[in-house]
Amino acid sequence: MSKTMVALDFSSREDVSNFLAQFKEPIYVKIGMELTYAFGFDIIREIKAMGHHIFLDLKLHDIPNTVKKAMKNLARLDVDVVNLHAAGGSAMMKAAIEGLNEGAINGKRPLCIAVTQLTSTSQEAMNEELKIAGSVQDCVLHYAKLAKDSGLDGVVCSVHEAKAIHEVCGSEFLTVTPGIRLADDSKDDQKRVATPQYAYEQGCDYIVVGRSITTAQDSVATYHEIEAVMEGK
Repeated sequence: MSKTMVALDFSSREDVSNFLAQFKEPIYVKIGMELTYAFGFDIIREIKAMGHHIFLDLKLHDIPNTVKKAMKNLARLDVDVVNLHAAGGSAMMKAAIEGLNEGAINGKRPLCIAVTQLTSTSQEAMNEELKIAGSVQDCVLHYAKLAKDSGLDGVVCSVHEAKAIHEVCGSEFLTVTPGIRLADDSKDDQKRVATPQYAYEQGCDYIVVGRSITTAQDSVATYHEIEAVMEGK
């Protein structure tokens, strides 16, 4: 299975269809709030019917009972990965797993991963605005351990914390890392970014790549080049 998740950050159904039509084989895609809020769950079903693997990136964060019921419904979409905010606490994360198990299709629930700190969050913003003391890595590691203890399968983190998370939580605990840019790309609104090569060297299990692939002159070739890096080729 691909280690590169392509972020489908498009504004229209046509753009999504045109992009996916370029690929002759199933790929791993990330569907976030933009597409989901614009077109609802129908677009998720359409993309799943094409055979693609889906990371549904909706970042749930609410009281445990609400998250449990929401996750039960998301599990019925037969997506591959869902997520929530670790900041919601252990009771919320445990409830999420309960909901996913209840909604699981043929006994197989989606993987559930927790957002630690957004890759757009700087050290200063975390300390001064969010009033979370310590370093970003300390916070991320704390959330990762909390997520593992709550029964989750992994976390969303930046490349820079992936190795430490595996050391603390084990190699089977997944690290999904956004904020990936090719060497010549703009950082845009991301703060903690890195190249695919560095992500591979840090042992990231999956990387999330958006504009570097979707706006490339040859998206398919760029995707395969990045995937080859992540496969160590």
